[in-house]
Order: sequence, then structure tokens, then C-alpha cells
Amino acid sequence: MSRGLKNNNPGNIRISATKYEGEIQPSRDMLFKQFTELQFGYRAMFVLLLYTYQKKYGLQTIREMIMRYAPPLDNNNTAGYISTVSKMSGVDADTPITATNKDVMIPIAAAMSRVENGVDADIAEVQAGWKLFLEYLKRQRK
Repeated sequence: MSRGLKNNNPGNIRISATKYEGEIQPSRDMLFKQFTELQFGYRAMFVLLLYTYQKKYGLQTIREMIMRYAPPLDNNNTAGYISTVSKMSGVDADTPITATNKDVMIPIAAAMSRVENGVDADIAEVQAGWKLFLEYLKRQRK
């Protein structure tokens, strides 16, 4: 089993000051966050992509997001990552996306999980993470 799946962190989100619902603190992994359940790991991916990548940094496309998420300077195959996510999600790498669009983001998160973990994502877990994400958005609007 991959490190990301062992950590219930399918996006391999690194430890940072940002705290997410369902996060185990302190993480027993020295580099990556751990979550109590896989769906919380997917929820964290959706929150990160919306609030940090789109709202904070203005990143609008798969290419822009992956360039920051898995930069080449960290020895990532960033071009391959972008290509795989684009092909698997059916979204052109340079088409602007909306991080609150379920039909776009669930396939993107599933594809990112595939790249990060080497196995296909359990789509039911991705959808459960999306549901948690929507609940989070509703609380943010109040």
C-alpha cells in the first residue's frame, strides 16, 4: 500500500500550518499529513485546491495547479503528472476550471490520487470527500 493511502492522504499533502477536519495531530509521518479516514484526505484536497490554489494564488487550470502541487524542482515528473490528470479527468490542461464544480473536480482529484498512489482511486471515497467539502462550504457561507 502506498504511503498516501496508508496515511489516508491520497493527495500526499505535506505537513503545514493549515489544519483540516479529520487530520491526525500530530502526524506520525514526518513529512505528510495523516487523516482518520480516506474521505477526509479527499476533502482536504478539495479545500486546498479551492482556497489555496484558486483563491489565494489565482491558479485556474490543471497545468497551473500541478506546477505548484508537484513542481519539477522537487524531482517530480510534472509534465507527466499534468498529462495524466488531464487525460484521466477529460479536462484539457489549459482550460480554466472552477474548483467548486463537482463534475470537474471529482475526476481531477481521482486522477491526482492515481498519480500520487499508483492505483485507481476508490470513486466512492472521492465522492464522500466531495460531500464533506460541500458541508464545509456551507459552513463557510454562514
